[in-house]
Amino acid sequence: MTESASSKKGRPTPKRKEAEAARKVSSLAPASTREEKKRAKEAARQARIASRAAYLRGDESALPSRDKGPVKKFVRNYVDARRSIGEYFLPIIFVVLALTLIPSAIFQVGSIIIMYSVLLTSVVDGFFLSRKLKKVVSEKFPDADLKGVGMYGWLRSTQMRRMRTPKPSVNRGDTF
Repeated sequence: MTESASSKKGRPTPKRKEAEAARKVSSLAPASTREEKKRAKEAARQARIASRAAYLRGDESALPSRDKGPVKKFVRNYVDARRSIGEYFLPIIFVVLALTLIPSAIFQVGSIIIMYSVLLTSVVDGFFLSRKLKKVVSEKFPDADLKGVGMYGWLRSTQMRRMRTPKPSVNRGDTF
């Protein structure tokens, strides 16, 4: 046996009642510590609010890595300057849902046809948008990596304009 294993700790093991009482006392923080925690929590909340506002504005320093860079900014602006059927998909789905509630076979079948035709049109539009984006980006940024550019633009075009983040910084119809 080693010396540390045979030596005693120098005090008796506390009774359960004493250990629980000590634990309760130590968990009650003094008022000053509680105030410090409250101030730190409020400061963290304010920092999160400021960071979110910067992200929504499109500040480069606040953007996640998937949105950073001049290529992604160009793609966002290019997509935001045009209309696409994909951004109207969600409102159309609500109309389709309402039409399916009408107890008539023609309305129900018609609503399903509308839903799938809008979905198919959105996918076709996304395919052509992706190809166009890759072409335009390769002309404007010759040494840029085109990986993910098309999908990034298509996914942005399927979101309703007011729900996009970062918020659109160009008007519809602006040219590049």
